[in-house]
Amino acid sequence: MSVIRTLRQGGPFLWVLLLVLIAVGAGSGVVLNGTLRQRFLRDITRMAFNGNLELLDNVKREIGAARDTLNQRLAASDSAPPGDRPYIVVSISDKRLWYRQGDRTLFTTRVATGTGKELVKEGPNGGVHWKFDTPRGRLVVEAKETDPTWVPPDWHYVEMASKKHLAVVKLTRGQSIPIGGGAVVTVDGTDVVTRYPDGHKVPFETHEGQEIVANNAIVIPPYGTNQRKYDGTLGVNRLYLGDGYGIHGTDEPLSIGTAASHGCVRLRNEDIETLFRIVPIGTVVYIY
Repeated sequence: MSVIRTLRQGGPFLWVLLLVLIAVGAGSGVVLNGTLRQRFLRDITRMAFNGNLELLDNVKREIGAARDTLNQRLAASDSAPPGDRPYIVVSISDKRLWYRQGDRTLFTTRVATGTGKELVKEGPNGGVHWKFDTPRGRLVVEAKETDPTWVPPDWHYVEMASKKHLAVVKLTRGQSIPIGGGAVVTVDGTDVVTRYPDGHKVPFETHEGQEIVANNAIVIPPYGTNQRKYDGTLGVNRLYLGDGYGIHGTDEPLSIGTAASHGCVRLRNEDIETLFRIVPIGTVVYIY
C-alpha cells in the first residue's frame, strides 16, 4: 500500500517511469548486461533530472519514437575498431577529434567538451541535480542535421537564472503569469506572448542569453513553443549521437580547445561542415 500511495503522490511522472521500467524489463533480457544496465540507468536518470515528460516527447519528435528505444539507440559494447570502415575518436583530455580509417587519419581538429560542472536547483524533495560531462564510451552517429535548432532543457533556464540572480518559474499551457497593468504572460498557439487588457498579443523574441523575464523570474516556456527554440547556438551542422548528445558547431568559436560545453562535442563551424560532408550515418564514435 505504501508503494501505491507513493505513486499516487508522485503524480503521472512516476507512473510513466514505472511503465518504462516494466516495458524495458519485459521486452529485453539483455538489460541485465552490465553495459546496457548502466546506460539504461543513465537514461532514466536524465529523464528524472529534467523532471519533465515533455522533454522525452520532444526527443521522440526529433528522432522518431521507433528509434528512441534502449536496444536500437545504444551501440554494442565491443570497443574494437569497425573493420576497415572509418570511425571517429574524441579525446576529452586532449580536446581533439580524429576521423580515422585503420591507421590513417582522414581529418582531425580541436574540440570543446563538457565542463564537468554541477548545477543544483533546490526544491522541497531534495531538488534537482545536473552534471555537465561528455559521455565516455562507444556511440553511433544516428542522424545528420543542417542548421540544427537547440531546444534548451530546463537546466538552461536554471543556469541563466543563477547567473542573473533571478528566480525561475515554469509556464504551462493554460496558465497565465500576471505582470501588472492587467497584462499577462501566457501561451497562444505556438508562441509565448504578452496579452494586454485590450486583447492584443505580442510574442516574445528570445535567444540564448535573452530569455523571458517576468516578476524578477526567468520563465521556462513550454516545449513546442517558438520561444523554446534557439537557432544558431549549435552552429551550422550536427551529428546526433542519441540521448541529447551530439557533435556540432558553435556560436562561440573561442571556446574550442577548452572544457566549455554542457556535454556535447563542439567544433568550429568550418570544421563541422567538413566532418558533416564526409561522415555517414552509422559511423562509430569512440569518446575517452
